Amino acid sequence: MKSTSLPKVSSALCSVALLAMSVHAQETDATIKAYAAGYKAAFTCSATFNATKSPSQIAEHELKGIYPLIADQVKALPDAKIDIQNKRVSVFYSDTMPPRVSQWREHLGCVQLPVGATIKSTVEYLPAIELTSPARNDNAPWKTLNPVNTSSGNAKLDAVVKAAFKGDTFNTNYGENAFTTAVLIATPDQIITEQYIDGYTHKTSQRTWSVAKSIAATVIGAAVEQDIIDVKAPAPIEEWQTAGDPRGNITLENLLQMASGLDSNRAGNRTDRLYIGGGRVQDTSSRTAVEATPGTRWKYANNDTLLAMRALRGAMKNDQAYLEFPFKSVMHKIGMLDTKPETDWGGDFILSSQVWTTSRDMARLGILYLNNGVWNGERILPENWTEYVSAPAPAQPLNDSTPGYGAQFWLYNERFPELPNDAFAARGNRGQHLMIIPSKNLIIIRRGYDPAKPGGFQLHTFTKDVLDALAD
Repeated sequence: MKSTSLPKVSSALCSVALLAMSVHAQETDATIKAYAAGYKAAFTCSATFNATKSPSQIAEHELKGIYPLIADQVKALPDAKIDIQNKRVSVFYSDTMPPRVSQWREHLGCVQLPVGATIKSTVEYLPAIELTSPARNDNAPWKTLNPVNTSSGNAKLDAVVKAAFKGDTFNTNYGENAFTTAVLIATPDQIITEQYIDGYTHKTSQRTWSVAKSIAATVIGAAVEQDIIDVKAPAPIEEWQTAGDPRGNITLENLLQMASGLDSNRAGNRTDRLYIGGGRVQDTSSRTAVEATPGTRWKYANNDTLLAMRALRGAMKNDQAYLEFPFKSVMHKIGMLDTKPETDWGGDFILSSQVWTTSRDMARLGILYLNNGVWNGERILPENWTEYVSAPAPAQPLNDSTPGYGAQFWLYNERFPELPNDAFAARGNRGQHLMIIPSKNLIIIRRGYDPAKPGGFQLHTFTKDVLDALAD
């Protein structure tokens, strides 16, 4: 890798952060305070009921190093009130408004109530499903019963993994602003090494952030395999079906490739009114205008992923079947039994970010791609889906020091010549990474709580060192 590549990446991230902050220049103080309370309620709820984390773990990891816009407000708010019996979290932030509330549901995790809503008037209407999870079988077809936090038997690899955890602060050998919580390296046959920080185990769940986008692509792939939806066809989004609406020409493929051409503010990765403001996908994502010809401009945008999933909902025409589909068609089939894909209060999945999962469940996702979409002899994804999501989209990120882009996956091809040309990855905020390398039959997972500032974990450098260690 060129010695100048790391500063370039950091500079690019800095630019995105500055743009993201500028997007919110018009937010009122009252709105920002409601956002902060929503953030605290949502993360406390998910970390408590999805991940069984303690209040001290939540304070140390979920509520530190967060968005500058709300960081001080979150710190100043009173402690969240955790209702264990009703699996509900409330955060008071105003003398005149109801508290912000996040409610847990079986399978679907936590959902925020809209700003101003009361528990009595809203909770009974929240989307919910009843499913029976399959029995766990950690041995087939992927052997996962070996102990964790043990040596890999490869001294060089152990040293590389140890370096990823180095230090008690936001600093490792792989990033000046990086705090690693887990590393898992595996093949379809077995885990090579699996390491966690103190207090975490293979059962500890974290938010995936934008790794969820790759889960969304996988769910849509299963729908393509079942002939439910066609990526080449216009996305069947209800709000775009008025005659003459140019958005009706946007294809599902445009959305998967981050090339919708839709306006998504300057920083398309910031969707605060939905993420922490209790909004709905149908109100925040599907009502923006076209500003570029679809398919000709790449722009990273949460809305494109959200709309891709809303298109699947439109194609299915059955809201209950839609809510059950990710479980029945993907996650339960491949053993992702500790994964909670969360929704808004209108029943749309927020698969641009809001999924909580363990490192082992994330590994199962990667191994599904190594297996070319087949699990335990059953085809889950189309035969060419691994190739499809990892093929360069027609429109690409302009900064050639960042990875390229396929369909909801990042591509480490000619832009990173020291890595295998077929390497591709799911990546998320705060350092959630799943690297998939078909030519090496290998997946590499790194989870973390990198602070929201330039820098962070350098996945490409870590991947190179892991491959070098395994080659010796």
